[in-house]
Amino acid sequence: MAKRGRRETPCPDGSHSLATRSSQHKCLPDSREEESQSGCRRKAKKIKALSASETLLVQSETTGASSASNRYASLACSIELRREEEKPRRRGREDRREWAYTSRDLAECRDNVVFVSYNILGVENAMKHQDLYTEVQPRFLKWRRRKKLIRKELNLYNANIVCFQEVDRFDDLADLLKKDGFGGVYMARTGEANDGCAIFWKDDRFTLVHQDNIEFKTFGLRDNVAQLCVLKMKQRVVSNSPAESSVSLLDQNQLLLVTNIHVLFNPNRGDVKLGQIRLLLEKAHQLSKVWGKIPVIIGGDLNSMPQSAIYQFLASSELDIRLHDRRKISGQIDGLSANSCVKHQNRNSSSVKWMPASRQCVYRWNDDELRLATGSEKVTHLQHHLDLCSAYFGIPGSCRTLGNFLPLQVHGNC
Repeated sequence: MAKRGRRETPCPDGSHSLATRSSQHKCLPDSREEESQSGCRRKAKKIKALSASETLLVQSETTGASSASNRYASLACSIELRREEEKPRRRGREDRREWAYTSRDLAECRDNVVFVSYNILGVENAMKHQDLYTEVQPRFLKWRRRKKLIRKELNLYNANIVCFQEVDRFDDLADLLKKDGFGGVYMARTGEANDGCAIFWKDDRFTLVHQDNIEFKTFGLRDNVAQLCVLKMKQRVVSNSPAESSVSLLDQNQLLLVTNIHVLFNPNRGDVKLGQIRLLLEKAHQLSKVWGKIPVIIGGDLNSMPQSAIYQFLASSELDIRLHDRRKISGQIDGLSANSCVKHQNRNSSSVKWMPASRQCVYRWNDDELRLATGSEKVTHLQHHLDLCSAYFGIPGSCRTLGNFLPLQVHGNC
């Protein structure tokens, strides 16, 4: 029954499909030709194009104990698609991100930097917690495949600075990104964990002049770590025409502090989360002053929701922890409850919303929790000195941008 040139290939769901190079709209000859032809028409909608000159994959039906020849006879038809019909399908499969632009006036900015931050999922973590990815095909979790997609994504953005979390294949990743002109540094988590944080930068744009790290274990705040890198912008040649060029002095000697952190995940330990973020902000402010009050970029995986009290602490520079339940301060559990006392404020926003005094609630924190969160058993009010602004500020909130309160802060002038 099989026509010459036809081949049987497995489908992802365990069934099979047929591929043929025939260019005519007909089924294979069979004793039940009329039924086969009608089956051909019914199954035409399930056909997937391989290319303009290639043929189609037709999903088969698996029926009882019928033989393979009978099972596929009614499905063995081929349709060659015209090139113009196939192009829209290809474009639809690319699934590229759409840029959203801020309404802020950036005309006075002297230069621009494309900053990217990703939790790339550690290879070991994916293997140890396969129960979390039961709906993901195993081939999509393969590091060999994912690292190529990461590189492709960065090239699409034309990224200058990149922060990664859950990195447990740094050498592999560094060798790959080196081909695109990136240099980088790595900081592994303490304890038994096999992953850590990594910062990469384009070598033709930046030089690393100072590197610092924080091991939170030293402060009794688990095995998480943070990175702080002072980068110096290089002079760049700007070509006004093919015949002449000039040196851009705009970014000469410009310094930038980039920080990267992976905050503890455990939603119940809001005291530890706050302590880690507090230490990072203190260290970043200190380094910024040492190097001449240079701009600061805070990047990383904060393991906190955009509407959480932790985010409000970053955005408004202050937080009274007595108004928040330690277990819900990151917003991971139940989001914002009806009784949560959150001050919705952004330094760049004129709107401030307070809960009525009668509805404000006071939560009890023990001495150990206060010490971890604020650094002292006697302190209940947190403050930091970085005038942070969300990188998303000026972009209308939507389901694509996670609402009106978003992480990823930038400090300093353009």
